[in-house]
Amino acid sequence: MDENAEQQHPTTTVSTDYAHRQLARAFTTALSHPDPATRSRADAKAGRWREVLAGIAGGTLRIGSRTPVAGLPAWVTPEVVRGGFATGRACAEGPLEPYEREACRAAGVPEGRAELFAHALTEAGLAGLWALLDSGRYRVTVPEEAALLTVAWLVRAGEQSAALELVAELAPFAGRLRFTPPPGGGPAARPDAVHRRTVGDVVATLATRGPNLAVETQREALTVWLPYSDELLAHWLETADGGRALAVDPGPDWHRRGAALLLRYRTLAAAHRLCGKHRKPGENLGILRAALEATVAGEPLDPKLRGLLVASVDAMVRRRGLPGSARHSALRAGQAAQAALPSHHALAQVLLGRLATLGQEDGLADPDAVLAPVSAAEAAESGIPAGSAVPAALHRPVLAATSAPVETLIGRGLVPSAEVLAELAPQLAAAAEAAAHPDPALRGLVAAGHRAFAARRSLLLLDYAHQVRAEELPWVRAVRPHRSGDPAARRTGLAALRRLGELTLGTFPGTVPPNPLVSELAGLARRAGEPLPFTEELAADIFMGGFTPKFPAAARIAAGLLEGTVYERYYGIDYAEVRALAERAGSDREKSVVAREFSTLCRQRAGTPGTSRSVAANGTVIEQAQILTTHNLAVLAGPVGVVPAGGWEAAALGAYGTVRRLVALAERQPWPLATVKNAAFAWRQLVFHLSLCSPREREAVLAVIVGEHPARLTPAVEGLRLAAAGHRFDPDGTGARRFLGWTVGSHWLLGR
Repeated sequence: MDENAEQQHPTTTVSTDYAHRQLARAFTTALSHPDPATRSRADAKAGRWREVLAGIAGGTLRIGSRTPVAGLPAWVTPEVVRGGFATGRACAEGPLEPYEREACRAAGVPEGRAELFAHALTEAGLAGLWALLDSGRYRVTVPEEAALLTVAWLVRAGEQSAALELVAELAPFAGRLRFTPPPGGGPAARPDAVHRRTVGDVVATLATRGPNLAVETQREALTVWLPYSDELLAHWLETADGGRALAVDPGPDWHRRGAALLLRYRTLAAAHRLCGKHRKPGENLGILRAALEATVAGEPLDPKLRGLLVASVDAMVRRRGLPGSARHSALRAGQAAQAALPSHHALAQVLLGRLATLGQEDGLADPDAVLAPVSAAEAAESGIPAGSAVPAALHRPVLAATSAPVETLIGRGLVPSAEVLAELAPQLAAAAEAAAHPDPALRGLVAAGHRAFAARRSLLLLDYAHQVRAEELPWVRAVRPHRSGDPAARRTGLAALRRLGELTLGTFPGTVPPNPLVSELAGLARRAGEPLPFTEELAADIFMGGFTPKFPAAARIAAGLLEGTVYERYYGIDYAEVRALAERAGSDREKSVVAREFSTLCRQRAGTPGTSRSVAANGTVIEQAQILTTHNLAVLAGPVGVVPAGGWEAAALGAYGTVRRLVALAERQPWPLATVKNAAFAWRQLVFHLSLCSPREREAVLAVIVGEHPARLTPAVEGLRLAAAGHRFDPDGTGARRFLGWTVGSHWLLGR
């Protein structure tokens, strides 16, 4: 949740009930899940929820506060579980990490964080930190791990006073928190490159790939049991006359060789246990073997077994040809070639060997090199034929670690959703933030710290409090004066904002930007000196009935962009009234008053003038706020100046494609309301994009929509057609509808 996220109802009971439900769910999974690893994870999760409940009961946890853990300031990264609940621990505490123990041994100090902290401030300690800064061979996994590197940089930059102030703020927690970073495998990648997964992630995925039981069973059948069945068949064919088995007396030598075949069967069966088909009495191999055992033992074959033997021999010859014939030999040669193919497990081991030499925390700048065919040296070591290709099934985890510009990843299909783009956004923002610092060592540190801070989980907050921002971290604040004042640095930040905005609008049309992506857009704007009212999506189940001042500020931007457009007419908005309301927000007190009036306007438009605890009613109010503000679309298209790469016409058609897909999906679902909500959000983006099209483009898009829309969408299409023709309409009297996602009661889209 963020400053505009209307938090949970401020009662301890609600918070405790939620925590108890999560504990019960984790306990049930830990008790009953068939997978041991899943049970273990669930048990650990249950332990964290017990800590939450114990902290609430004991008063050491203040749920809803920016400082939920007693004794820890807001800048400390708390451990947060689902729902924004802090557990009572900091992410940077716990037992000493192996690298910390090694650092203590190397420094000759007792093992302890306080001792390591003190050593870092000595001449030798600072020299080690400077070397680490310059090499870039470190990782920052939680923001606190950048703190002492920042102290070292300040000392070297001649900022002793700032360094001392930072040390004084860190010192009370020196024995508890990690303030030094773990070592990394190499310097940071090129600044414009991003990656979804690290080399270490790929290694972890490939390491779990064991031999495929089905494939290995088939390999055993092809290499062991088919050749053996051919030998058995050939042995019985020696008794045949005119293709009929048992027509000729085989003689003593045949019996002796038959006994040897049976002995070899027992040896093979003991050594090769994957394939069980040969043990089945009704299979050809089972019949041939049973008949041979009886004959070698001198027992007469009963008529039934004799008949089965003759039928099996005839069928095997008819299906594959005589052993040694051209047809039979070609079949067995193809099967042998298939069996000789290296297993995915074996090829995964080759890939693991290649990846072991790379930095485990980095992405892959050249994934094609990792996926190259097996070399001669690798063949000699692994026994896999040289030139063997890596199968497509092993490409996916490797390609997921590709390190390249985000546009390249999108072009290769490695960014399949807005949620994945949101995962990559911190890396883009980190590069932009780092570029604002002239010193190379500081650039690397700032980028690493930003990426770590972006992974900080949001707290559940009360009273419209906002999440801790990066600028509140003492070490970030200490180097803030060293950001470049050069206009070029500001232009770099704005360019990064525009780039991310273009990707947001153009790559996934019809998709609501996820909150993490919105947060990165807001941060980029703020750090570029252009604070803009980006608004996160609010949770209807914890909505408290009001909006913060940035919502009317965002609506004011939308009014300036959309007054008199299709969007205003379709949604029945009076943007002149909205703008007049928002423009009254001058002082902080006036902003609060305007925010309350904006909340009232949203409730009136939703048809719920009073406050309500209903999730659906809350959703209708939140949706009206999204409609009035356009949920960040107007901010991106207006002040930021974003235009989708393909233009507004392409964006409108893309959003309509999303609507069609979701409506079709909703028809097939037993519980389709969530899909209908997403379809309505996509429709809203369609109307927005259509409003920014030229008249010719708008006509072209409308022709597509009117000409080929699903029947269920007819009321919404009729409303859009009227709005595009310059008319406002009454949803109750014209057959036209406004396509909204939230509703109290049944949805008209599902009732048709």
